[in-house]
Amino acid sequence: MKYSAARGHELRQRRQLGCPPNDVTTSLPEKGDLLSQIARSHSSALIDTPEHASDRLERCENRIQSPSCRTVSSKENEMNRALLDFYLCPKHFIDFWLTGQLSSDAGYFRFGQSTTCYGRSASGYRASHVDAGLYDILMDAETDTTNVRIPFDPTEVIDNLRLERYANEDCGALSRWERSLKGIYYQLRPLMHAQIRKHIQRAHLNGWRNLPFPHWPVDTTVEDLCTQLLLLSMNAKGVNEVPFIWFWPDGAQSCVAMTHDVETETGRDFCDQLMTMDESFGIKASFQLVPEGRYEVSETFIQVIRDRGFEVNIQDLNHDGNLFRDRREFMRRAQRINEYGAAYGASGFRAAVLYRNLDWYDALRFSYDLSVPNVAHLDPQKGGCCTVMPYFFGDTLEIPLTTTQDYMLFHLLNDYSLDLWKTQANQIVRKNGLVSFIVHPDYVIDQKARDVYRDLLTFLRDLGRGGKLWFALPGEIDRWWRARREMRIVEQNGEWRIEGKSAEHAKLAFARVIGDQLKYEVAV
Repeated sequence: MKYSAARGHELRQRRQLGCPPNDVTTSLPEKGDLLSQIARSHSSALIDTPEHASDRLERCENRIQSPSCRTVSSKENEMNRALLDFYLCPKHFIDFWLTGQLSSDAGYFRFGQSTTCYGRSASGYRASHVDAGLYDILMDAETDTTNVRIPFDPTEVIDNLRLERYANEDCGALSRWERSLKGIYYQLRPLMHAQIRKHIQRAHLNGWRNLPFPHWPVDTTVEDLCTQLLLLSMNAKGVNEVPFIWFWPDGAQSCVAMTHDVETETGRDFCDQLMTMDESFGIKASFQLVPEGRYEVSETFIQVIRDRGFEVNIQDLNHDGNLFRDRREFMRRAQRINEYGAAYGASGFRAAVLYRNLDWYDALRFSYDLSVPNVAHLDPQKGGCCTVMPYFFGDTLEIPLTTTQDYMLFHLLNDYSLDLWKTQANQIVRKNGLVSFIVHPDYVIDQKARDVYRDLLTFLRDLGRGGKLWFALPGEIDRWWRARREMRIVEQNGEWRIEGKSAEHAKLAFARVIGDQLKYEVAV
C-alpha cells in the first residue's frame, strides 16, 4: 500500500506561509459535532490485517499557550512527545497547544464520556477521587484549520498514568502503616501455613471489585486517549489518514509474552518440565530467578535454560518484599542486583510481588523492567499503568504485565477456568497490544493447575494461527521497541517509507477516519 505525501507537503508549505489549505475551508464542522464525534471514537481503533514526570512538570510549567505567540516550534513542543512516540508518525500531523495556564493542583477529569485522566488542567475542576463526578474537559478543546488547543498536557497525563502518579496521590502507594504490616507479614510468612497466607491475602482484597479505576479487567486509557487526540488533530487539519510505524514487526496484529517467576526450590526443579510443555506448543518464555536466599542458582541451570532458547532475568534480590521499603537499603540491594544481572547475563528485571517505585530505577542497570501491572486490583500495591503497550521511562523499557497472575487466579479468586485470561487476551488483541503472562512453575505443579496452563497454551496457539500474533521473549520485545523508536517515516518520490535499523521488519500503517472512528490499516 502506497501513500502520496504530496498533500502533506503542500499543507506544510501553506502553513509556513500562514495560509489555510487550498481545498479545505477555514471553518470546521460545528464544535459540538466534532467533539462528540471524538468522544464516541475512543472505544474502537480497529485493524484490518493480520528524568521522570515530576521533574518534567517543573521544566514544562506553563508553556506557550497559543500558536500565535510561539517562541518554539511544534517539534520542540513537549506536549506532543507522548503521542508522537506512540505513533511515530511525521511530526506535522500532531500539533497541540494549551488553551491557558495549567492549574497548580492535579486531579481527575474526563476527556470524553469514558476516558479518565489525571493531571493539571486549564479549565473546569479536578476531582481528588476518581469515583467523584468528573469534569469533561473535551468540550473546552478549541480547533482551527491546523491546530488544536486543549486545556491539559497530553504528555503529562500519559506519564501520570504510565508511571502511576495518580496512584501515589490516591492511596495506591503503600502507606507507612501498610509497609509496617507488610514487613511483619514477610517475617512471619515462612512460618505460616499456606491456607493462613491465602486467608490474609483474600482479606487484603476486600472490595477490589468496587475499585473504579483503572478499569477491570483490562485498562486501555492510554491507547484510548492517543486515539481520541489523533482523531481530533486529523479533523482540525482536514486530513483523512496519517501514516505511522506499526507497533509490531512484520505487521503482527498483537504480541504475546510468557514469563515464569521461580519462587522456590520446588519451582526451580520443575522448570525443566515446564520448558518441555512450552516447547510442545512452540512457545519460549523468560525465567525470572531469585539470586539470593530462596534456592541455589547454578551456572549449569542458567545455561540449560538458555541452550533451550529460553531467557533468564533477575527477580528481586531475595524476594522478602522489602526491596523498596527504604531508599538507602534499596541502593545497597540495587548494587547486588546489578552484580547478579551481570553475572547471569540478564537484561531484564522484575521486582518480587510487583512492588515497584519507578523513580528509583535509575540505580538499576537493566535494559527493561517487567514489574508494572496494567491493572493492579489484585496486587498488594494498587495502581496500574493503564496501557497494554510497552513504554519507556528514562532509557528503561517497561514491558507491563497485562493479564492476571496465575497465583491470583487460582488461589485468591479460586478460578481454575480460562474465562478471565481469554477475556483479557481478546480485549488486548483488539487494541493491538501486548498479552503478557506470569505463570509460576511453583503453582502449576499440581495437576489441576497444570491442566489449566496447558489449556491456556492451546488457546494462545489457536489465537495465533494465521500469523496474526508475534510470540516473543521479553528481550526480543525490548530490542524491537528500541529499534522502532529510532525509525522515521520519510517522504520519497511522493510516497511514504520507513528508514532505520531493522526497518525491513517494520510495516507502514495508516490511521484513517472512517465515520466517527479511527481505523488502523497495515500496508501490504
